[in-house]
Amino acid sequence: MGRIGIVVSDFVLSFMWTWAGVLVNILVHGVLGFSRKDTTGEIVRYLFSVISMFVFAFLQKLSKGGLYNPLTALAAGVTGGFGSFIFTVLVRIPVEVIGSILGVKHIIHVFPEIGKGPKLNVAIHHGALTEGVLTFFIVMLSMGLARKIPGSFFMKTWIGSIAKLTLHVLGADLTGGCMNPAAVMGWAYARGEHITQEHLLVYWLGPIKATLLAVWFFNVVFKPLTEEQEKPKAKTD
Repeated sequence: MGRIGIVVSDFVLSFMWTWAGVLVNILVHGVLGFSRKDTTGEIVRYLFSVISMFVFAFLQKLSKGGLYNPLTALAAGVTGGFGSFIFTVLVRIPVEVIGSILGVKHIIHVFPEIGKGPKLNVAIHHGALTEGVLTFFIVMLSMGLARKIPGSFFMKTWIGSIAKLTLHVLGADLTGGCMNPAAVMGWAYARGEHITQEHLLVYWLGPIKATLLAVWFFNVVFKPLTEEQEKPKAKTD
């Protein structure tokens, strides 16, 4: 797919991702009637969240590279060379942010009573460290899966989904466990808090630093694949 197609896919997936979480909450707590303090309700919500991640993983595969998370795009851009990095920073990430902002605006228009997105419940530096640590581990895992850890698309998506859900739960009470600056930006923009120190440090600077560190660490620890190693793996795609 050409770059225009990739950019369009990024926009559409980012828009859809902001809706996904809201629709899961509406389905679990509104349609099915589970209380937010009900353990069974939380388990059901986690189940639908995993299903949602499977759907988006399939859409990413179908779009041949579309993304909804700037951190994933940044990791790919850094490893893809200077041209790829510039394209990611100047085009893909801004488009993903715009898609998220428009997605949240549309959500609020349709459901005015909806919540206000993730909230920081700890000190700024504690929050930045939390989002950074969560991001570091998810980027490391994503890069490992991209290096073709043995298993089918289903198994790789299952591992990635459970890992993301686990990290989200660990950070939920502190920062929201977001690991996605664009999605947070959408809600922060709606609240008029998108240029505050809290938002920029916790949900952008911390995760971006963690992403760059994870990419560097991964490339230091795991040697790049040779052409001979790449060929058989390409046949399995």
